[in-house]
Amino acid sequence: MRRIIIWLLTFTLLLAACQNGSSGGQEDAMATAVPTTETTLPDTELFTTDDRSDTLISLTQEWQTNWERRLISTEELLSGGPPRDGIPSIDDPQFVTPTEAEEWIFGNEPVIAVEINGEARAYPLQILTWHEIVNDTLGDVPIIITFCPLCNSAIVFERTLDGEPVEFGTSGLLRNSDLVMYDRQTETLWQQFTGEALIGDLAGTQLTFLPSAIISFDNFREAYPDGLVLSQDTGFGRMYGRNPYSDYDTIGNNPFMFEGELDERLPAMARVVTVSLPNSTDVAYPLDVLAEQGVINDVQGGQNLVVFHVSGTASALGETIIAAAEDVGATGVFTPLVDGRLLTFRQEGDAIVDNETGSTWNIVGQATAGELAGQQLQRIIHGDHFWFSWAAFKPETVIYTGEGD
Repeated sequence: MRRIIIWLLTFTLLLAACQNGSSGGQEDAMATAVPTTETTLPDTELFTTDDRSDTLISLTQEWQTNWERRLISTEELLSGGPPRDGIPSIDDPQFVTPTEAEEWIFGNEPVIAVEINGEARAYPLQILTWHEIVNDTLGDVPIIITFCPLCNSAIVFERTLDGEPVEFGTSGLLRNSDLVMYDRQTETLWQQFTGEALIGDLAGTQLTFLPSAIISFDNFREAYPDGLVLSQDTGFGRMYGRNPYSDYDTIGNNPFMFEGELDERLPAMARVVTVSLPNSTDVAYPLDVLAEQGVINDVQGGQNLVVFHVSGTASALGETIIAAAEDVGATGVFTPLVDGRLLTFRQEGDAIVDNETGSTWNIVGQATAGELAGQQLQRIIHGDHFWFSWAAFKPETVIYTGEGD
């Protein structure tokens, strides 16, 4: 009963925020990256009929989506409550310096850190929780920063379609509890978790992932003193700094709006650090195992990688006040090579040190002291997700246990 009350309060709060509308002029409606366009998914079979239920037709009757071109059955789509653009994307993001941001963000609060072509920005989850999408351009690359609170999935993509930048918004629909986005050019529906175009003219194409990480505000300003922070000046009136999904991340809870079969190898709400490697190997590192070890030196599918963990980052989905939530730490995944030399790493107190040179490294893969100071490890695209959501989309995932993996 307590969970039901929490969800009713949550969606009442979100719907009220949608109805309150804009408070400004906008309507509610990490390594160097080379810009690329979307790609076509291999061996894609498309359905060519509109199989919407009467309920979904009623919800989407004003949309221009091509429902006769789809990868999935529309039965997999559920209404999340708010209508399309009811959770408004940020389309004209404003930024402040870390010093200016100190007035309203605590050092342990989580931010999505992105660095492209030497420019770094932080997107606080205290803001993304209320908007879920930011359309931005960083390092001359049009990007979309996305966050689905129900899956704890923070993912960054290029937003270039057919050579042109395109804005994305929230559709109000969910699949496997995950945000379904839409692009405002073709009104194609896209899965946030996978970057796949599900239904519409672009069905069968794939957005390009970009490296990002959920780290603390303190981590960000130490690593990128010249970086910028997404401002609370969004054009909307929201309770930034407060979490409308209080207690959602508690182990033992069931995910909201999830009708699939749970993979019981781990608790549904367990946090996992995840990677999908080019050789089709999907790996999940349980956060409790990683936090205990501090560093995992690993080989998966013939590829060397290292996973870092440092404490000091609060959960965005625990306490009502984000800064008061449990410390879940921050993670980073990297290729452990510098100038062709394979490195191995260990945790030494609060520091991460490589065994070969004794150099010290931070959570974004920068060598901050020692022989290799100034070097940057190559980032491997990774996520910090709830297990149920990753397993729903990646059922063949290998779970790292630390016991002979």
